[in-house]
Amino acid sequence: MSSIALATIAHARSGDKGNHANVGVIAYTPAGFEFLGRYLTESRLAQYLLPLRPRQVERFEMPGILAYNFLLFDILAGGASRSLRTDSQGKILSAAVLEMQIPAPPNLQEMLPPNS
Repeated sequence: MSSIALATIAHARSGDKGNHANVGVIAYTPAGFEFLGRYLTESRLAQYLLPLRPRQVERFEMPGILAYNFLLFDILAGGASRSLRTDSQGKILSAAVLEMQIPAPPNLQEMLPPNS
């Protein structure tokens, strides 16, 4: 089975609140949103981000904008004022998540951005 980067079917934004971060993954199409609903689970994202040791990952569905927002608990090593990490505010987490390799769905063409 071939794989693709998550960025092929979605874009993302991330930010912080203290020691926690959130990553919003926004599908380009309804078909992509449906696929991500089945594939991009809390446990899969937690496993992918395991080196950063999130204490918990919680997912919120936002169907009106074809998005899933993930809250990542205690992932910032203390947060902006306490962490020595390069990305102490979680701004680059979205780029890291978009690099995640996922199985290429059979209907991939339906999930690509409109202008591709």
